[in-house]
Amino acid sequence: MKTNSPRQRALVVGLGISGTASALRLHKAGWDVVVLERSAERRRGGYFLALFGTGITAAERLGIDVPNRDSKEIAYYNFDRSGRRRRCVGFTEAVGDPARPVVRGDVETAAFDALPEEVEIRYASVPVALWQSADSVRVDIEDRVAGTVTTEQFDLVVGADGLRSTVRRLAFGPDEGRVHRLGYMIAACALPGPVPGFRNMDGIVMTELRRSFLVFPFADRPPTVLFNYRTDNVDGQFERPAIDTLRSVFGPEPTGETLGWLLDQFEQAPDHLFDSAEQVRLDSWSQGRVVLVGDAAWCLTLYSGMGASTGLAGADMLGTMLEQYPGDVPRALRAWEAKLRPFIKFHQDAGVAYRKLFVTADPAEYRVRSVFDGVVATTPGRNLVTVVEQHRKISRMKQVDLARI
Repeated sequence: MKTNSPRQRALVVGLGISGTASALRLHKAGWDVVVLERSAERRRGGYFLALFGTGITAAERLGIDVPNRDSKEIAYYNFDRSGRRRRCVGFTEAVGDPARPVVRGDVETAAFDALPEEVEIRYASVPVALWQSADSVRVDIEDRVAGTVTTEQFDLVVGADGLRSTVRRLAFGPDEGRVHRLGYMIAACALPGPVPGFRNMDGIVMTELRRSFLVFPFADRPPTVLFNYRTDNVDGQFERPAIDTLRSVFGPEPTGETLGWLLDQFEQAPDHLFDSAEQVRLDSWSQGRVVLVGDAAWCLTLYSGMGASTGLAGADMLGTMLEQYPGDVPRALRAWEAKLRPFIKFHQDAGVAYRKLFVTADPAEYRVRSVFDGVVATTPGRNLVTVVEQHRKISRMKQVDLARI
């Protein structure tokens, strides 16, 4: 007589997009799931990102209902400090269709809402040590509110805790040689309303040598702003308040009304991002029964545009491979990586190349960008660039359904 095998137990670390999607998919695969989140409550809000076909397909399969915001009336403009503006190609126009502009909180909230009640979530909790045997992982878990540490046993540990992953350090060792700085800084915040002199649905791009800003618009909510700049001294960027660093980087020239207003909003924002652009490159994404997903494993950087999409699709495929190899977690993890790694490698390399769309590194790149901006200032030029981009391999690779590879 056939009997049901006992349910396996998984620990997911991180309640962001990759972690929530992993918890959802593992539960669908029949696992008991515990999620640890270092914050005292679930994060909300966030900044601009685009979901492409790869992520949209995975989200639909996972039962995640990501908003599809109307972007037909959105228009992007190149802008300079003198106030001159001219039409240009928007981010989602240039990278292929479908591209769904959202903020990170849209995806995280939709994924969280899809989680069943059986998934246990523990806030203000982090792993502080782990030990593996052939058939389990013992994890020391710190409850930061209670100030206690308990030890629990799991069949699988998923590190979905971002670029500076605690799970990665515990299971793989120090980050040296694994986290690679690209030499660029990013700063972002949500804006309280439209940029003065622009509509809410107007995107703005200002590109100067080694520095830029982009305002990403939405039809039904205030826009977000992203500053980028090149630096040869990443550590030095954190030696003073972020706003002081930004004002110095975008000086000494007068800011003008628009850039000045954006810097003021960054200074006044209740929450902002200020960080270096970095990629994670590992020889393996798993060690025994511990696996890394999303930015913890491969951090593509925002320049690739595929971080959220690969986080969703990687989580979806993880559950599929665990179902395909029941009872053999290490084999499932190896098979998962073998299928996924070529796709991730492509987008890591593309992310480095696409950085030029956001910020120029040297005078040669800046001259090329100036020519490009002149082309897309015309309607025929914008149409041509859109058609060309949508037929390039990189655009096709943003639409791949990973379940079919």
